[in-house]
Amino acid sequence: MILIGTEVFGVAVAAGWAIAGLFELGDTVSYVLMLLFSGLGAWAMVVLWRRAVQVEPIRA
Repeated sequence: MILIGTEVFGVAVAAGWAIAGLFELGDTVSYVLMLLFSGLGAWAMVVLWRRAVQVEPIRA
């Protein structure tokens, strides 16, 4: 889960940076896009975590 989470957030930040750079939207829009995509990535990670725990519960 840690590896997947790192990759999801890396892709989210890179996508926001790339889209803002491609369309020359400026720094502020770049940061906003990175924030939005990171939020989307966090939501995807929560969904993935819940589904993974349903299939294989964590036992202490």
